Amino acid sequence: MTARVPDVATYQSILAYDGTAFAGFQRQPRRRTVQGEVERALHTLGWREKTLRGAGRTDTGVHAAGQVVAYDLEWRGDLKRLTQALNALLPEDIAVVETAPASTGFRPRYAARWRRYRYRIVAAPQRQPLVERFAWRVWPAPEVARIAGGARELVGEHDFGAFGTAPRRGSHTRRIVRRAEWVEDGAGASFVIEADAFLYRMVRRLTAALVAVGQARAPIETIAEHLAQPERKWHGSPAPAHGLCLEAVIFDEERTDV
Repeated sequence: MTARVPDVATYQSILAYDGTAFAGFQRQPRRRTVQGEVERALHTLGWREKTLRGAGRTDTGVHAAGQVVAYDLEWRGDLKRLTQALNALLPEDIAVVETAPASTGFRPRYAARWRRYRYRIVAAPQRQPLVERFAWRVWPAPEVARIAGGARELVGEHDFGAFGTAPRRGSHTRRIVRRAEWVEDGAGASFVIEADAFLYRMVRRLTAALVAVGQARAPIETIAEHLAQPERKWHGSPAPAHGLCLEAVIFDEERTDV
C-alpha cells in the first residue's frame, strides 16, 4: 500500500510587530529577528521549508502593522485556528493579524504592487515617554505648509538616488510614488508614503529632509533639487528607525487609503 502524501498548502499571514528589540526582519546569525521568531513558531507546527518568504525587509528598530509572509504547511484546521496557533507560539512583540490561503509558490516580495509606510513624529520641547517608542520627537514644530509642499514633490516616477541606496549593487534607483502626504494628528503628525518599492533608508531620509524643510533649516526647494540631481546625495542624518512603520502591502491596483 502506498503511503498517503500529506496535504501541504500555501498560506499568507499578515504580521504586526514592535521592532524595538529586533535586528530587523531578515534572519541573522546570533541576532534576534522577526523572521527567525516566525520560523521558530512554524517549525513547531511541522513547517519544513528552508526559509520564510516575506514582502519586505524592515531594518533594525522599524515596526510593522501589515508585513506579509508566505509559507507552505500541512494544516488540517481552519485558518482562524492557524492564526491562533502561531500567536500562541510567538513572543509578545509579534502577532499574526490574519491568515489566508495563497496560490502555490506565492512570493509576496515579487507579487506586491505597492507598499505603504507611515513615519510618525511628535512636536514637543520635552521628552514624551508615552509616545516616543513609536514616534520621533522634534522641536520646533515643522511648518505644515512647507513640509506638505515638499511631500507633494515626491509623487510620480523619480530617481531617488539622493535619498537612498539600491538594494543590490548596480541596480537602478528609480521608484514610482503614488501617494506622499503629511497628515496632522493632534500634537503629532505622520508622513505617509506609498510606492512600488523603496530604496534602503529612503523613507527615513525623506522624512528627515522634510522635517528640515518644515523647520526652515533647509530651503523649500530641497526635495525638488535633489530629485532633479539624484547623484547629489542628501547629507543629513536619516530620521531614527523607531518612528517608521510598514503599514500595508498591496497586491492589486485598488487604492487603500486610511
